[in-house]
Order: sequence, then C-alpha cells, then structure tokens
Amino acid sequence: MSLQGETLQHKGMSLQGETLQHKRNTSSSREECPLAEERPLAEECPLTIERSFLMKKVLITPRSFPQSGKEAYKLLRENGFDIIDNTSGKSFNEEQMIEQCATVDAVIVGVDPITEKVLKNAKKLKAISKYGAGLDNVDLKTAEELGIKVDRAAGTNAVSVAELAIGLFFTLARNILYSAKSVKSGGWDRLRGVELTGKIVGILGLGNIGKEVARMASGLGMNVIGYDPYVNKDDESIKKYSIKIMDKAGVIKNADFLTLHMPLTDETKYIINSESINSMKSTSFIVNTARGELVDEDALYDALVSGKIAGAAEDVFSKEPPGEHRLLKLDNFILLSHIGAFTKEANEKMALKSAENLIRML
Repeated sequence: MSLQGETLQHKGMSLQGETLQHKRNTSSSREECPLAEERPLAEECPLTIERSFLMKKVLITPRSFPQSGKEAYKLLRENGFDIIDNTSGKSFNEEQMIEQCATVDAVIVGVDPITEKVLKNAKKLKAISKYGAGLDNVDLKTAEELGIKVDRAAGTNAVSVAELAIGLFFTLARNILYSAKSVKSGGWDRLRGVELTGKIVGILGLGNIGKEVARMASGLGMNVIGYDPYVNKDDESIKKYSIKIMDKAGVIKNADFLTLHMPLTDETKYIINSESINSMKSTSFIVNTARGELVDEDALYDALVSGKIAGAAEDVFSKEPPGEHRLLKLDNFILLSHIGAFTKEANEKMALKSAENLIRML
C-alpha cells in the first residue's frame, strides 16, 4: 500500500486510543521500511508505525481460509489490509464475534453469526464479505441501517455443492452406505436399488447451484422439473437443460428426487413439512444441501419411519453438530457434516472472490 498522499488522519479514522506498537506488525512490513536495517528489532521504524495506522483491519473467520487463501491473502496485503485470522480452530459464537469485530474495518465471514448485537458494537465496521453464498447468518436489515456494505461469493461453490447433491442421489438410489457398512461389519447384505436414468429430479431453487444440478442431472438422462419464483421461463439455462418450470406443489408432488437449493428466509423455513411430504411419492427421496431449517425434522422423521417417502440425505441440519438426534438412528436417513462447499477448488474460489468483493466495497 502506497503512503503517497496519505495522512495519519485517514478516511476519518481517529488515532485516539491507538498505541504506537500496532497489534500485528509483520516481518513484511518491517522489510518495506527503508530504515529497518539501521534500527534494533525491538524498535519500530517510524514509517512502519505510520503504515500500521493507515492499514485497514480485516477479520477472517473461516477456518479453511488459511489453507485456500494464498492468492486472497496476497491480494488483501497488496491493498493495504492488516489481516486478523481466526486461530481458535472453530467458528466464533455471538459473544466472540462482538469482541473480534470491535475494532475491525471489515470481515470475511463464514458461518459465524453477525447479529444486530455484533453489528451495533462494531463501530468501525464498513463491509462484510461472505465466504460462500448464503447470508442467513448476517443481519442484513441492521447492516443496511448502519450503512455497512454486504456481498457474497456467489457461484464459487456451485459445482462442488451440485456434485455432492448428485452423489447423494446415487447413495440413496443404490443403498451405497448400507452396503458399505454391511461389508465392513462382516456381512454381505444387498438391497435392490433403482436407476437414476429416466427419473424425475425436482429442484427447489434455480440459482447457481440449482442450475448446476440441472446440468448434471440432465447429463445422466434424468428429467428435470424446477421451481423458483425469481427465475424467468425464458432464462437461457432453463431452455438449455430442458427444465420444466412448475409451481412449488407440482415439483414436490412429481419428483422422484427432490433436491433443495434455496436460501433460508421466513418464506422458505420448513418448506418441507408434513403437508408437503404427504403429497410426495412413497418411492421418492429428499436431498438437502442448502440449509437445515428448510426441512421440518420432526415431519421428516415421521415420514421416514412410516414409509411415506423412501429416504433422505442431508448435508445440513437445524443444529450443527446435531447431537444424539433420533433421525440418526434410521437406516434410510443420511447426514453429512456440511461438506458441500468443502473442496479444494471451491475454497480457493470462495477465498479469492470474498477478498475481491471486500476490496471493491472499501
């Protein structure tokens, strides 16, 4: 970051309460100071001190960011950001976020909660960049009221999540998990499965991920139907993958594989409930790689036990981790540990996009 034309009173930032020993002086900052070689290591170069005042602090909470964000880190440092990583080994809770966000200018956030309380205590916060697509952990209304910009890394994890959804189609259709567990325990049990070819995949939510699922399912010879109130029937991808647009009830009723790719909102919460499940085929499967609370878990349990549907697989849950939930005792239910976007490729794209979004917002 160039200091040319900058002053210590930078973009309205007051120096009151700051110390000359900046919290995160790095070796790279010291090397950039022309006086560094002539001064003891314990003594800060005045240009380094000035540079530390001018740098914007960014908190990075996703635990996978350090593994995947090499290019993102480089970009942020080149644009004058002082980086504060989450080294706790787990996501922050609300109280921790209040503490961590108190003095930062920006946040690259994963699933950590950015609530009204967090936002109102973050007096310097100007921008939030989501490492991923879903924004349900961010209080968007309060952010807008406070003039805090928000963006997300849309589309960066679409392929990874869609591939997992398709993989779960196969897992359910061919009883793969059941067979693998049987063999590992010394058995040789077989359950007859079904083919995907010719089956109807119903997609609720035709955003980036939903469209990727449609592309892949179409390539497998599946018939694709979909619902999304914000997608026009003339959308190029709708025509390209021969997606038949239907209303929500029609998609749920006709699908052999019902896959969820919607954000969690007041309107979509428990979109899969006892009423919607009762309209489904008894041979159908539900796949959820979006948000746990799209599904009423009590209604899902009853449906799986009674045979109203054949099976379900989820990568998300209302509470993560779920503890000893009764759904986990069922052979026709699969729960994964929220791995949809957890691939090398998706993480690298999310890291870079979230960094680019942050720089653009500031």
